[in-house]
Amino acid sequence: MTTPTRPATPAPAPARATPRLGALVEDVREAVGRGLPPDLTAYLVAERLAPFLGAAHLLTDEQREGDPGRYRQHVLHAEQDGSFSVVALVWLPGQRTPVHDHVSWCVTGVHEGEESERRYRLVPDGTGSRLVATEDVVNPQGAVCGFAPPGDIHRVCNAGAATAISIHVYGADIARLGTSVRRVYAAPDGEQWH
Repeated sequence: MTTPTRPATPAPAPARATPRLGALVEDVREAVGRGLPPDLTAYLVAERLAPFLGAAHLLTDEQREGDPGRYRQHVLHAEQDGSFSVVALVWLPGQRTPVHDHVSWCVTGVHEGEESERRYRLVPDGTGSRLVATEDVVNPQGAVCGFAPPGDIHRVCNAGAATAISIHVYGADIARLGTSVRRVYAAPDGEQWH
């Protein structure tokens, strides 16, 4: 049912920070520095991220660039001690992730556009477990979501006609790991989604 993933190449080094991004990093640093459990840390980081979503001059033009082949990851900041990373994901229309979970707690916020998300859970069956879709969510600009493993299985896509950009904060060093994905799951048989 699951396949471990490893990045083919490390993520590029974090890009130059704008002053507004620097302020976000400081706010996240304060929340993470409290040393709370992952679910509470994600909640606090979500509170810190929300006011920055949609703000002008958070990202440089380069950090807003997409890739026609797949959604594009821009590592914006990786804390020196590995405690968190800030990433921008740029989604052109129709781009999507596979069904996946994460290496750490995660907070996502839609900076621009709109993202569609399908959430899943594993349920036991006679031979192990199977993946079941639990919720479909449309996340408009400004929407924030925080979660921590387990219970963080989902897939995301840009079902709209315009570019979507989301800001993600992970409790891991994404510059070193190259990805936040822990496992990729096969979608349930016959599933139709966007």
